[in-house]
Amino acid sequence: MTEEQTLAPRAGRREWSALTVLVLVVVLIAVDNTVLYLAVPSMAADIAPSSTQLLWIGDIYSFVLAGLLITMGNLADRIGRKRLLLIGAGGFGVASVIAAFAPNPEILIAARVLLGVAGATLMPSTLAIIRATFLDATQRTTAIAIWAMGATAGAAVGPLVGGVLLENFWWGSVFLINVPVMVIVLVAGPILLSESRGSSARTIDVISALLSILAIVPVVYAVKHWAGSGLDWSVPVTAAFGLTMGYLFVRRQMRLPNPLLDLSLFRMPAFSGAVAANGLAIFAFLGLLYFFSQYLQLVREYGPLKAGLAELPSTIASMVVILFIGALVARVGAGRSIGLGLTLGAVGLAGIGMTVSMSTYWGLGISLVLLGLGIGIAMTLSTDAVVSAVPTERAGAASSIAETAYELGGALGIAVLGSVHLAMYHSHLDLPAGTDPSDAAIAESSLASTVTDVADPVVVDHAQAAFVSAVQTTSVVAAVILAVSAVVAWRVIPSPRDATVGAHEAH
Repeated sequence: MTEEQTLAPRAGRREWSALTVLVLVVVLIAVDNTVLYLAVPSMAADIAPSSTQLLWIGDIYSFVLAGLLITMGNLADRIGRKRLLLIGAGGFGVASVIAAFAPNPEILIAARVLLGVAGATLMPSTLAIIRATFLDATQRTTAIAIWAMGATAGAAVGPLVGGVLLENFWWGSVFLINVPVMVIVLVAGPILLSESRGSSARTIDVISALLSILAIVPVVYAVKHWAGSGLDWSVPVTAAFGLTMGYLFVRRQMRLPNPLLDLSLFRMPAFSGAVAANGLAIFAFLGLLYFFSQYLQLVREYGPLKAGLAELPSTIASMVVILFIGALVARVGAGRSIGLGLTLGAVGLAGIGMTVSMSTYWGLGISLVLLGLGIGIAMTLSTDAVVSAVPTERAGAASSIAETAYELGGALGIAVLGSVHLAMYHSHLDLPAGTDPSDAAIAESSLASTVTDVADPVVVDHAQAAFVSAVQTTSVVAAVILAVSAVVAWRVIPSPRDATVGAHEAH
C-alpha cells in the first residue's frame, strides 16, 4: 500500500453524490459533440444555411472547446474549480436555449461559439474536482472510471439520443436537452461540490493563452477539414501555422517561472505515456464510430435509432470496467493494465474487420464489447495517471492536458481513419462495364449519395461491397495502431502494484 492509500481520507456519500453531478456534465458535453449531425437535414431545411455556414455550425463548437481547454484549466486552478464549473453550467444552459431557437445561421453559429466557451470551462473543472475530492487512490481510480464511462458513453449515445428526439420533435430539441441537466447542476452543485483551487497568486500569462489557442485551433481545423472536405491547400497551411504557434508556445513555457503548461511533466513516463495512451484510445474509438455508424445505416440499412442501439455493446462494456478496474490495477499495475486495455481494443477492432461482412450481428456485438472494455480500461487509467501526476493545486491544468489529448485524438481519429477508409473505398469500388457515367460519378463520391440518388441496384450493391471492404481494412489499420500503442504503454508507463499510476508522483 502507498502512503496516499493508507493516510488519505476516503470519500463518503456526499462525494459520490457530487460525482453524479460531474458525470452528468461530461455526458452532456460528449453528447453535444455528436448529437447535432443527425439534425442537419431538418435544421438546413428550416434556417437554410449556406454550405460554408453549415460547416461552421458543425465545427465551431469543437474548435473553441479545444482551443480554450488549457487556458480554462489554469483559470480553474486560480479562481476555483467549483466556481468556474457553475459559471460554465449557467453559460451552457443559456447558449443551448439560444441555439435551440436560433432564427438564422448567424445566431446559431454564435450560440455554438458560446457553447464551446462554456464547455471549455466545464471539462477540466470536472476532472480537477474529482482529483481534489477523491484523495484515496483506489477510490479516485473508480471515480475516474465512472467519469471516463460518461465521456465515451456520451459520444456513443449522442446519435441514439438525437434519433429519438428527431423522430418526435424539431431540430432545436437536440440543444434543449442540455437545459434540465444544467439546472440540476446549478441546483445540486453548490450543495454537493466542494471548492478547491491552486494558488491565487499564480497569474495566467495572456500571451501563452493566446499562443495555445493559435496552436490548437488551426491544427484541429486542418484535420477536420481533411476529414470532411479532403486534402487541399488549406490543410498544410493551417497545420503549419498551428505547429509554428505551438513551437512558440513551447519556447515561451520553457522561459516562464509559472508556465501555463508545465513541460517538465512530460519527462515523467507515467505522464507522457498516459497522455499518448489517452489520445490514441479515443483516436481509435471515435475514428471507428465515424465510419461504423455509416456502415450500419448505409449497408445494413438500420435507421438512426437501431444503429445507435447496435453500437450500445461498447458503451455497456465501458461501464462494466468500473466493477474490476481497481482490482486489475492492484494485481498487474497501471502501465500493464493500460497496455492490456489497448490490446483488448485492438482485438475488438480486428474482430470488427473480420465480422463486418457477415450477415449476422453477433460477431460485431462481441467485437464491440471487447473494444468497449479495452477503451474503458485505457481511458480510465491514462486519465487517472495524468491528473494524479501533479499536486492537487495544479489539477485543473493537468486535467486540461488530458482533455486536449481527448479532443485532438478524436479529431485525428476521424480525419486519419476517415481518410484511410475513403481511400480504401475508392480502391475497392469496381463497377461493372457499361455503368451509367452519372451513376459511376455518384458512386465515386460517397456511398451515402449512391444509396440516395442511384436507382441501379447493381451499382448500389458494388458500392456497399466496396464500403464493407474499406471498413475491414480501416479496422485492421486502427487495430495495428492500438497494438503498437499497447506495447509502448506496457514498456514505458510504470506499473507499481496496489497504486494508480500517478499516486506517488505528486508527492
